[in-house]
This record gives sequence, C-alpha cells and structure tokens, in this order.
Amino acid sequence: MANVFPIKIQNYIDGKWVPSSNMKTYQRENPANPEEIVIIAPNSTVEDTNHAVEAAQRAFADWSSTPAPKRADLLYRFTEQLYAERESIAQIITKEQGKTLNEALGEINKTISEVRYTAGEATRMNGQTLPSERAGIEVKTKRVPKGVIAAISPWNFPIVTPLRKIAPALATGNTVVFKPASITVGTAAKFVEIFEKVGLPKGVLNLVIGSGREVGTPLIGHPLVKGVTFTGSTGVGRSIYQVAAEKLIPVQLELGGKNAGIIYDYNDIKGAVSQICGAAFAATGQRCTSISRIVVQRSAVNDVVSYLKDKCQSYIIGDGMNPETTLGPVVSKDHLETIENYVQIGVNEGATLVHGGKRVESQTKGYFYEPTVFTDVSPDMRIAKEEIFGPVLTITPVDSFDEAIQIANDVEYGLAASCFTNNMEYAEQFVNEVQTGMLHINNGTISESHVPFGGLKNSAVGPYSIGVTAKDFFTDLKVVYSASK
Repeated sequence: MANVFPIKIQNYIDGKWVPSSNMKTYQRENPANPEEIVIIAPNSTVEDTNHAVEAAQRAFADWSSTPAPKRADLLYRFTEQLYAERESIAQIITKEQGKTLNEALGEINKTISEVRYTAGEATRMNGQTLPSERAGIEVKTKRVPKGVIAAISPWNFPIVTPLRKIAPALATGNTVVFKPASITVGTAAKFVEIFEKVGLPKGVLNLVIGSGREVGTPLIGHPLVKGVTFTGSTGVGRSIYQVAAEKLIPVQLELGGKNAGIIYDYNDIKGAVSQICGAAFAATGQRCTSISRIVVQRSAVNDVVSYLKDKCQSYIIGDGMNPETTLGPVVSKDHLETIENYVQIGVNEGATLVHGGKRVESQTKGYFYEPTVFTDVSPDMRIAKEEIFGPVLTITPVDSFDEAIQIANDVEYGLAASCFTNNMEYAEQFVNEVQTGMLHINNGTISESHVPFGGLKNSAVGPYSIGVTAKDFFTDLKVVYSASK
C-alpha cells in the first residue's frame, strides 16, 4: 500500500495512540526535497515520558511471567508482518532519512534476520548448574528480566537499530519505553503499529516522541527505569552514562567510530578499493561502522587514488526514491553544513582534495554532497581523527605495517577496522594489535545478524548487542543455593 504524505503520527502509550499532553507538533522534511513535509509528529513533554514509564512498569509483571516461547512467537509474527509491509516501510525510511530504496529494503531485511535470531534467544535464557563445595547443596544460576528499559535510537538506521534494542528487551521479558531520533519518527511509529497488529499487550512497548531535554533526559533519570540502551554520538553517550551512574543502573552504549581500512602487501588493490567504497559511502557515509580512513602502503597510493576516483565518479547522486540513485542526500541541512565545514578544515590543514568536496545542486535543493576523497593526510589532522559522519574518505601513506597499526589505533574510537593483506602474519598482527571491537580481514565492515556487535575505547560501553551477548545487558543473573533438606 502506498503511503500518503505527510503522515501524522502520535505517541503510543499504554496501548493507545495519543497526542502529546501540550498538543504541540513539529514537521520533518524530505532531505531530498526540503519543501516536501513527510511527517507531522508530537513534541512531547516530561509528563508524557512519565506516563509511558508508568505504563511500562504496570505491564512488566504480566509480560515477564509470560512463557518465553510465547514471547518468541510474538516476535516471529512481527517479522512476518514486517516482511509483508516492507515496501511501504522502505518508502517511509527513504522519504524521511534519505537513503536509497535499495538500502532501505536492505535495512529491513537485516532487521528481520536479527529479530528472528533474537526470538530464538527467548528460549535460550539458560542458566548453569554448578558443583557445590558442600554435600547436599545444589547451586544454579538463572537469568531474569530487569524491568523497564529505556531505548534511545539514532536516525541513520531507523528500523534496525531500534529493533536491535527492543527485540532482545521483549524476548527476555522486559518492557520498553522507546525514544526515536526526532527526524526519523515515521519509521518508528510504523513498526510500533506492527507490534500492535500482532497482539503485543498494552504497556509492553511505549513510544514517546520529542526532544532530548523533554523526553530523553527525564526518561534516563526516571526511578523506574532499570537500564538504558543508546546508540548515537560519544558526547551524548557520555552524558547518559553520567546520569545512569548516579542511579547505579547499567548502560549499553553504541557510540562513534573513525574506522580504518589498512591496505598493505595486497595483490588486489582494485578489489580492496571496491570493498572500502561500499563501507565508506553506503548510507552516504552516515554509519558508525563506515570506513573513513585508508591507511595504505606508500607504493600503492597512486593505484588506490586512481581506483577511488573511478568508483566515486560511478555514483548516481539523487533522490533515493529514484531506482537509479546509488547515493542519496545527507540527512539534514545542519549535517550538510557540518560536512562542508570538515572538508574546508581538511583543505586548510594541507590535505590534497582529489575528488568531490562540494554540494550537488538540484532543482529540489536537496541536501546532496559528492563522495569526497583526500590524500596526503597526516594522522594528526582533524579530518583523520574526528568522526565526520558523511561521504568523506582520507588516505594516509605509510612505510611499514607497524606504522599502519599505530595510525589505525591513534584515535579515540575503537569500533571497527578492516585489513586487506595477503600476508597472514600481518593479518594476525592486525587482529592482535588493532584496538577495535570488530575486525575484518580482506572484507569491508559488514556485520551479521547473529554475531555480537560492539566496540572498544570511546566507541562503546557495556555488553555487545545482537547475538549471545545481548542477554548480558537485558537480564540480571541470580545465583540459587538449595539444600536437599
């Protein structure tokens, strides 16, 4: 079914779609055509946030005692309905976030895979039986849900990232208050609507739309919230961590990245560049796992630059609704200006701009920007250290593999890294010495739906999401000692 824009949405609290208590709304434009309004959404208050948390708390007792296979069945039904509505939802993602329809459909497919895996985890909430030091004593552990979980998600992946939080929370018996990024709330409302369709009990999942000040901060600080899972910038994550620490509640923070792709002693430079471009420019570079730095053997620099230019020139920039488009707009005017500012910083620092570096003009005045490549980038330049979160790639030449490792580590982040090499000793050194949570040898930074996802250093705090590690955040562990008489 085709969507009719603008879509008017509301909060979802205690099983009902309701406006904000102050009746205020805001609008979200299409980044490919800013004159087109695609979403009208509530601008919620602290009062709305409190109502949502209270509803989640009321629902917790029944939901946590619901047999795990029944919780799993509901998640399976959700994936079936999500698949049935994938075309409609992909259109909303493209209209409000900007990524191409193919990328939006890919994100939905990945979401389905992750939620299906997570549904199975509901029946794998197993503990352990341990030997006791004493005769007649049985020792075992069991996992129990925490309570109300605050889930706060970013705009770059408006369905897979929220479901990476919501699905394991529900599978393990928690209830959720969900605050999406304000510029991608249409997608959030759509998948919450699907949960409602498949019979999720009222109060188990609540959606509150609004600013960080009116929704995010009071949500994190609410005394009934027992854990916070957040994906976003390192700066915001640090402030969330401080509030949570005052309450002594756990956090799962997925934060920024400045990910390196090393090319050293590798005989397929063209293949490496193709893999890196996919990792660098997918979602117009607006991914925490984007490769934004190439660290390359000096003798291969010219080949890397040549192949990069060819690859960058092949992108078709435009509205993501056009099936021919391969690079959509960035998400907002403010973000476009941030990227422009970083490109100017790179020029001022003395880096050589070899491709791109400017806006793409269009009749719709969309937020389009060329894929951009700098070479002659020293590791101390700001464009080599700070997360730009856009289609900007830097190239730094090195004279040894040890130097490549050192430069890869010389940032505050530690999310992902790739290494392209035919030398297995180098590959082993890369795995052992590079300080990131996810390492890729001879491939880009694609993650998989059943594998733990997370980082080191200033890229993450708390257990990794997805896979077997998700339950380490979403459950508490109890230890039980039982005497036979």
